[in-house]
Amino acid sequence: MPITEMLSRNARMYPEETALIERDPALGRRREITWLEFENMANKIAGALLERGIGQGDKVAILLMNCLEWLPIYFGILKTGALAVPLNFRYTSEEIKRCLAIVEARALFYESQFTERIAAIKDDLNCVDYYIYVGEDCPQGAESFSEILAQLPPDDPGIALADTDDAALYFTSGTTGAPKPILLTHANLVSACITENRHHLQQHEDNFLCIPPLYHTGAKMHWFGSLIVGSKAVILRGVKPHWILEAVSEERVTIVWLLVPWAQDILDAIESGEVNLKDYHLDQWRLMHIGAQPVPPSLIIRWKKYFPNHMYDTNYGLSESTGPGCVHLGIENIHKVGAIGRPGFNWEAMIVDEEGRPVPVGKVGELIVRGPGVMKGYYNNPEATRKVLKDGWLYTGDMARQDRDGFIYLVDRKKDIVIVGGENIFPVEIEEFLRRHDDIRDAAVIGMPDRRLGEVPVAIVEPKPGRMLTEEMVMEFCQALPRYKRPRRVFFDKVPRNPTGKIEKPKLREKYCARSVAQVV
Repeated sequence: MPITEMLSRNARMYPEETALIERDPALGRRREITWLEFENMANKIAGALLERGIGQGDKVAILLMNCLEWLPIYFGILKTGALAVPLNFRYTSEEIKRCLAIVEARALFYESQFTERIAAIKDDLNCVDYYIYVGEDCPQGAESFSEILAQLPPDDPGIALADTDDAALYFTSGTTGAPKPILLTHANLVSACITENRHHLQQHEDNFLCIPPLYHTGAKMHWFGSLIVGSKAVILRGVKPHWILEAVSEERVTIVWLLVPWAQDILDAIESGEVNLKDYHLDQWRLMHIGAQPVPPSLIIRWKKYFPNHMYDTNYGLSESTGPGCVHLGIENIHKVGAIGRPGFNWEAMIVDEEGRPVPVGKVGELIVRGPGVMKGYYNNPEATRKVLKDGWLYTGDMARQDRDGFIYLVDRKKDIVIVGGENIFPVEIEEFLRRHDDIRDAAVIGMPDRRLGEVPVAIVEPKPGRMLTEEMVMEFCQALPRYKRPRRVFFDKVPRNPTGKIEKPKLREKYCARSVAQVV
């Protein structure tokens, strides 16, 4: 069945029960809608798009911060047979223009934070026919979302949809190059619901706290595990430790998905006395899980010290696999912290060499996965699709190894490997080592051009607030590493991460390597 049917079923079964709650601590605002209100809003949005001639195969973009309207808009688009195109809220005007042009979006939902960015490119966007503004004080040239909804009945549009129909286009994170749109079907989205629910055992009584951006597959596909059983979710606007703990406490949240920096911030706030766990009602919180980036085992050891009764899981995935779940640790395998896990429910995984042949246990190779969430392909880009889809297998570009128990350990991105005089160095290993230092909050390692060795590893280190570090202190700490893995230089700076927690290494290379390239040449 198409994923829209899950929403309609919840509206029939739980019409008066809360579906979504939005908390905006900065504004002191809390809003909520029931499953029936969710369905009715989605139906009205679908009706508005159909009235404007938008339907099967058309593209409709969403450029919103996390909010109560986000998911109803997403499902309203799907109900018409059109494709939803979520956009990264960090995009510049030029990036927004490029993405809208690539998919030929016919309509755009946006809000006040993006008014100036849209105004700067509007005259150049020939493909967009309709601009729909979510919020008050609708700008000239756009239609008011609230006024549109007030004029329409909540009737289901009655568009017949099939599992194989195209549903959404998600742009890659762009951490290794220009973002590409990934084409997902309704069957892909439904598979994410099933896999996520099987992994984390969501029940109707659960409550999921959604913090990461909804434009990314990670946050939304974790919420899909709640959608399939009709359980509520809280959309939190903000990541301060006390805001997260307040939301868990006041909304009786049972499941929280965090990124590594947010988990670190919570622990730092506890240890500094900034927050006192006794001030919150947290007994119902049963599961904390992390994904989107390698998880330092030391972080989970610290976490269990303060939350000993929490189940823990880590999830691996990518937008090309419809988000997280193709590999996951499993709540029963906390003794394997450090691994990303084993193939997820309904998934297969292998580690292969350059010719696509399985490598021996313990050897590093490229992780490939196969399952119901594998994308249909990169939109209008058969060449890029052929590079990553081979005989049904998705080549992830991540280097990994597998132990004798079948658990997979992520080593690094294939494109991030630093080759020092012919020796492969995996930055993730050095980054994890550096984060063990008591005074280091975050670290990134990149390759810097070197005339003799080709390139050498250098570290960008972000100290913990109020801590004093010198390059000599970091170098001394790194004496425990094999000589060839030791960073040749240390820079102190904030480690840039995208909204899903991945280190933005192209930015670091641009900042720190440009001068070195000139010197080598």
